[in-house]
Amino acid sequence: MNDILNTAKGWLSDFFDADIKSEVQQLIDTDPEELKDRFYKNMEFGTGGMRGMMGAGTNRINKYTLGKSTQGLSNFLTKTYTDEEIKVVIAYDCRHNSDTLARTVAEVFSANGIKVFLFSELRTTPELSFAVRHLNCHAGIVLTASHNPPEYNGYKVYWTDGGQIVPPQDGEIISEINSLAFEDIKFSANADLIEIIDKDVDEAFISESVAKGSFNAQGKDDFKIVFTSLHGTSITAIPEVLKRAGYKNVTIIEEQAKPDGDFPTVKSPNPEEPEALSMAVAKAEEIGADMVVGTDPDSDRLGIAVRNLDGNMEIVNGNQAMVLMTKFLLDKQKEKGFKRNEFIATTIVSTPMMEVMAKAYGVEFKTALTGFKWIGKMIKDFPQSNFVGGGEESFGYMVGDLVRDKDAVTSTLLACEIAAQAKANGSSFYKDLIDCYVAYGFYKEHLVAITKKGMSGAEEIKQMLINFKENPVASVAGSKVKWIEDYNTSIAINVISGEEKHIDLPKSNVLIYETEDGTRVAARPSGTEPKVKFYISTNAKLDTAANFKKVNAALDTKIQTILTELQLS
Repeated sequence: MNDILNTAKGWLSDFFDADIKSEVQQLIDTDPEELKDRFYKNMEFGTGGMRGMMGAGTNRINKYTLGKSTQGLSNFLTKTYTDEEIKVVIAYDCRHNSDTLARTVAEVFSANGIKVFLFSELRTTPELSFAVRHLNCHAGIVLTASHNPPEYNGYKVYWTDGGQIVPPQDGEIISEINSLAFEDIKFSANADLIEIIDKDVDEAFISESVAKGSFNAQGKDDFKIVFTSLHGTSITAIPEVLKRAGYKNVTIIEEQAKPDGDFPTVKSPNPEEPEALSMAVAKAEEIGADMVVGTDPDSDRLGIAVRNLDGNMEIVNGNQAMVLMTKFLLDKQKEKGFKRNEFIATTIVSTPMMEVMAKAYGVEFKTALTGFKWIGKMIKDFPQSNFVGGGEESFGYMVGDLVRDKDAVTSTLLACEIAAQAKANGSSFYKDLIDCYVAYGFYKEHLVAITKKGMSGAEEIKQMLINFKENPVASVAGSKVKWIEDYNTSIAINVISGEEKHIDLPKSNVLIYETEDGTRVAARPSGTEPKVKFYISTNAKLDTAANFKKVNAALDTKIQTILTELQLS
């Protein structure tokens, strides 16, 4: 505790502003537990950049922690690009303080002689990724905490390809940041190096999104959409994209259309949570809409609800949406003719159905660690290959290489194109998904996320994962465990035959059990929230669409059995 107290007292020096010093002094005087949580570690980069609660402290988002990160990134950029003008672009979302923090970040870059393009108002994360390449920038920053609660904010770094930073740049940048003291931050802005941007980049992004996500779907005049931005940034892009693509029957949930960092109408602005889409689903039932789309605050994730076999609105999960969107893109590529350099991609905790489908189409399948930065890296690492599309279970999808991160803007349009065309064909989004199950196997997934906050929570999560590894599961729902994949050691072991295989991915704190019948159970800590996540994947043969409800119920029962066995229910 003495080290924590000494670190906190360092924030009482004259370098820090009066408000910060007052906040820290009050914590020292009245709340030692809160002080401990704020100063026991430095804010770290995870799967989605640096994300945390706002406030004073080394383990909080504030002008000093972001300033230090920006100073370290500035140092790295100036050392890396010695003979050219360095340019960065900055965007921010609807969260509290995002605009002022974005301005602070811009000022630190400019104080280091770096040219800054700063969006005039809030913009989507996909547009930021697009803007990096569109403006020929060396890096990009977006201030966002994605779908986290209102007290959070964050800082995501993008590189020259428009994708998030990955090895080796991430480690080198982090080392540069860690070598600095807060007093090394240059806060004296050079206003001449900060240029405000808006409509020109907006127009380029929206036009490209329409071009990439449109497939001349029929039935648009007869297709009704309910859209909600959940108080976030997508209101700046998605309605216009849908309008230009020819969708006239779009009902926007006005109560959720105004950007608001308090997210007053939802418990969580996360489209993965059914509650977040409840208002939009109710409106869809009221007006007889065909589809609901809702996006998270920075518009990289999308939630979709469609009519099920009984005619009721049902939310499809990220795996389901990913499978159907990928199949649609593969069918369109097949119509043009495969060049045999195409690939699709997903992550190690997403549905195995993607690999089965890739084999059926004869295209390459690539898998990555959790986080879209790894999928974006594939595009950069394999420039001779053609990325068709891909996603992950957490409601993110990327259509081609327009944006190098998950993109709810173009993906929303793609989902509407699929559903409108299906309806025109006498089918539906849901029925087309069932047809996928008949063709490739019925894969059904389930996610359990357990929240453990604070310093003690981090230790609990660490211990839960140790226990999961040191007390191996012998069978899951009556099927023997065949493979244990340990991404910390990069070794997969066949516990039946003794065979070992090397996992050719960066090391990560992930453990996956796979049984003889293909059931998979994965465990990993979240890289952006104080959670430990367990991913369950089951499968069964579906011989005909008529048996969907029966097989679906059987898989639900199996998932409940697994939850009980693993004490996760």
